[in-house]
Parts: sequence; structure tokens; C-alpha cells
Amino acid sequence: MTEPTAFLNVANSLSGKRWQARPCDERQAQALTQGRGLPEIVGRVLAARGVTDETCETFLNPTLKALLPDPSRFRDMDPAAERIARAIRDGEPVAVFGDYDVDGATSSALLRRFFRALGADIRVYVPDRIKEGYGPNAAALLRLKGEGVSLVVTVDCGISAFAALEAAADAGLEVVVLDHHAAEPRLPPAVALVNPNRLDEDGAYRTLCAAGVTFIAIVAVNRALRQSGFYRDRPEPNLMEWLDLVALGTVCDVVPLTGLNRALVAQGLKVMARRANPGLAALSDVAGVKEKPDAYHAGYVLGPRVNAGGRVGASDLGARLLSTDDPVEAMELAQRLEGHNAERRAVEQAVLEEALERVAAEAGRETDLVFVTGVGWHPGVIGIVAARLKERYSRPACVVALEETADGTVIGKASGRSVRGVDLGSAVIAARQEGLLLAGGGHRMAAGFTVAGDKIDALRDFLHSRISEQVAAAPLVPTLELDGALSVGGASVGLVTMLDKLGPYGTGNSEPRFAIADARVVRADVVGANHVRCILQGNDGARLKAIAFRALDSDMGQALLTGRGTPFHLAGVLRIDRWNGSEGVQLLIDDAAPARSA
Repeated sequence: MTEPTAFLNVANSLSGKRWQARPCDERQAQALTQGRGLPEIVGRVLAARGVTDETCETFLNPTLKALLPDPSRFRDMDPAAERIARAIRDGEPVAVFGDYDVDGATSSALLRRFFRALGADIRVYVPDRIKEGYGPNAAALLRLKGEGVSLVVTVDCGISAFAALEAAADAGLEVVVLDHHAAEPRLPPAVALVNPNRLDEDGAYRTLCAAGVTFIAIVAVNRALRQSGFYRDRPEPNLMEWLDLVALGTVCDVVPLTGLNRALVAQGLKVMARRANPGLAALSDVAGVKEKPDAYHAGYVLGPRVNAGGRVGASDLGARLLSTDDPVEAMELAQRLEGHNAERRAVEQAVLEEALERVAAEAGRETDLVFVTGVGWHPGVIGIVAARLKERYSRPACVVALEETADGTVIGKASGRSVRGVDLGSAVIAARQEGLLLAGGGHRMAAGFTVAGDKIDALRDFLHSRISEQVAAAPLVPTLELDGALSVGGASVGLVTMLDKLGPYGTGNSEPRFAIADARVVRADVVGANHVRCILQGNDGARLKAIAFRALDSDMGQALLTGRGTPFHLAGVLRIDRWNGSEGVQLLIDDAAPARSA
């Protein structure tokens, strides 16, 4: 049953976060509840995400037929498609130059699978994160040219690679850019630059990740081939069978799961469940994913493992895994990535601990930006560490790994993560334009850059001044938005089953979070390394399983372990708990607050 929403406004939580009700149009919630026969709380969840009675059907059943745009609406898409189609028809040697993260790996694998379906192949080149850094570099492009490659397609990179693409153009190497990162008024030389974030685009599809852009480009190339008669004597490929890769890239790049992105992920997860991609199937087996995959599995189980090769191992492992059709090779690559992921976790923890010490040492420094540097930090984990710092301090965070070059100069490779309302990518691009960076770019929520050691202090001051007004407008106290309050008995299997139909969940469509009011801890213990598991009981006598991950050393974890019989308000998400053929509900605890009732 639903509890009064007064429980949604908590200012004394054990994490220090303020709980507040997610903004909701009450009239829309009522219309959805009455017009569609939905429970009141489900109507509120939908309305809080901007769903109206008119848009509800598209939201609940997102299809590409309804939401996929005509590829020609994007600048340079037609020349890009024609150039790639010509290369396929003429049998030209083509290479894809991809980023080393999941978005780059899925984009690279998409292109390779498309080429192979047409009886061709494509060389996949992923730069070494440590030796080459992010994006196209002149040496690599010229090496590809020397090996006979006549066309390079960059995916998830290239929009800011001015020097590299100028070198390629001078050498007669043609390049098509498929990217989604923030662009500048001036664009690098290329046959075509497809990017929904070009300044001359209308912004309607600015939230697409590179995998989404690449998929639309493949649709355009396929159409160009069809129109040229390429398929008169051969079967046309089924592009929909690769939507599992698009879904993985979209979820892992943390773009909003609204509109077209929502359709790509919803349909892609259906494809993923068929386990037709040997690489994804092997990775799921190695990671122990036995249930039907959802956005959580893509973002938190499969994605980190695909990323691990680029972070601490071979940068091309992810793209190779996702593009192979050999189950034996797929399992070997999946196991290697599993090992690299374990190594990544250990390296990440060491860098995070040192970064936290640096932040603590500057505790008296007034700043709107967490900016830490360290010698010897592994560049492959600084993005994750930046994300951890951002979450902890509710401020944009930049982590810089310093290294001394052969000539004695110090270079910093950095990664940054931002908070809602602060455009870090634009600030980094502005810093590059000011001459403070050797390279840099990104988008609103994430950025990367390379900086000379003697420019670090000036860069810190520049970024601080650039974003200070935006940070000032952001909430000073971190908040936890809640969709409603439930009694223990109200957290039913029926409710959670209905809420599951509102997925996929992610950025822009966050998983519903509820307050469980006046729940007493009946039993609590430690499971795994540092998780706290509880049994909760409500005033109505109903019971509910709950778990707080990685909470053992926190105030919340200790309060739950020592609070037997104590009433708490608990905030978290509800999941179906399947065990030995039975179904129940489990609360994944995000936060807790002492309840005043006895």
C-alpha cells in the first residue's frame, strides 16, 4: 500500500543526502491512472518522466519503425554513405579507427559485422590508451595508408582530431568521421563528418552515442547499396540482428534512454537475450549472467568487462570479442577480459585511495571543481576514479595521471566527469582553444584531455572559473529523488512486475526509487566482502528482503547491523528476487534515515 508522501522529504539521512519527491505533473499522473487503469504510484512514475496519455503507448512500446529518423537528415550522412558504399562495391581496403571504450568497441564491431555480411571485411584499429591516447593520431593513420588502406572510418572519435586528419588529407588518405562528441565551429578535413552534435545540426538527436550514430550510418550505407543494385544477386543483411551491440554501447555511454535511444536499447536487449553474438554470450557466461539481460547487466556487468581491455590490457580486445563468430575465440577473449577486469578493479582502488588523500589534503581550498593529480596513476582507470569522486563530492571531478617523458618534460593525461547542469566538455574545449591543453574534448558529462605539466595550475584555475556559475546554480546538497513511499507490504511482486515494463532504465529514465516507511530491521548480517543484508518488517507484519551493497564500512551499514528492532525509513529500488523457483521482492538500499515513530 502507498504511504503519505511526507516520508519523501527527509533531511537527516545517514548518507547526508536530502530526500525529495521527484517532480510530477499531478494532472498527468491522474490521467494516466484513470485512463489506463494503472495503479496510482505507477501513474506517478510515468508522469514524473514526462509521459503523457498521448505519448504513453510509444513510451511503453518504443519501436524503430516509429522513432528511427531518415539518415539523410544528418549533415554529411549522404556523402558518408556514398563513400563507404563505393568502397564496398569496389572492394577497397577499409579500416575503422575506434575508441577503446564500450561505445567505440560496439561501433567498430557493428561496422565489421556489416562488412562481413556483404562478403567483405574491414581492418579494426584501436589505439593503445597508454602509448597513443584517445582518437586518431597521424602516425597510425599514415601507417594504415602505407599498408594500402584507402578509406578510414573513425567511430566515437575524430571530431576534434585536426592535426591527424590534416596529415591524412595531405597524404591522400580519405576519412569519414562518425562521432557524437562536442564539435567546434571549425571542423577537421574529411570526406564527411557525421555528428549530431555539430553546431549546424538542429540538436534533435544530440543524445545519440557513437553506436547509435554508426547504426544509422549503416542504415544509410545499406540504402545506398540497395539503390545502386548491389543486392540484385545477393541477400540483403538483416541490420536488426546487431541491435544488441547498439544497446550495449548506448547504455554504457550513459546517454539518456529517451526517444530513439530508448527504442534502440529496448529492441537491442531483446536481441541480446537470443545470445546470437558469440562474444556477448561468452562474456555473459564468464560473468555469470543467467537471467534475461537488462540495462543493468549491460551497464554494470558486461560493459566494464568490455572496457577492461582498453583500461589495463590490449585495447582492441573488446572490438575483437564483439565481432568474432568463433565460439572458441570468443570464450578465450572473454576470459582474458575477465582477468583484465579483476586487475582493473585492484588498480582503480589504489588510485582512488590516493586521490581521496589528495582531496582531503586540500580540504580548506574553496573550489567548485575536484581536481587531483598523481604521478604513476594508471591512465586506464582515471575515468572511473573521476566518476567516484564526482559521486562522493557532488562536484565535477578531473583526475590527472602525470608521467615524465624521455626528454624530462611532464605530461598529464586526464579524465573528467561532471554533474547535472555543468557542461564540462565545453569547458575543456575552451581550455584547448586558449592554448592550455595539448589535446582535449568531450561532452557535457564527460571529457578527456592532455596537458603539459607547467600548465596544470593555469588549467585548474581556468576550468574553475569557466564552470563556477554553472556549479553555483546546481544543488549544493546532494539529493535523492524518490517516486513515492510504500509500506513494507506495498512492495509486492505485482508492483515490481508492472514497473519492469517501464524499462529500460538508465539516464533520462531512472529506475523508480521508493521510500519504505517505518521498517524495522528484524535481522542483519554481512554477505560477500562488505555487503549488508537485512530482513525488514513493517507495522502490518509484512516482511521484505533488503541489501545494501558495499555498505559495511559506512554509517548506514553499521546502523543497519546494530539496529535490530529499530525503525528506519529506507530508500532504494525494488527488484524481483528469484530463488529455488519462487519469486519475492528485494529492496536494494541506497540510503536510510532514522524513523521517529517507536
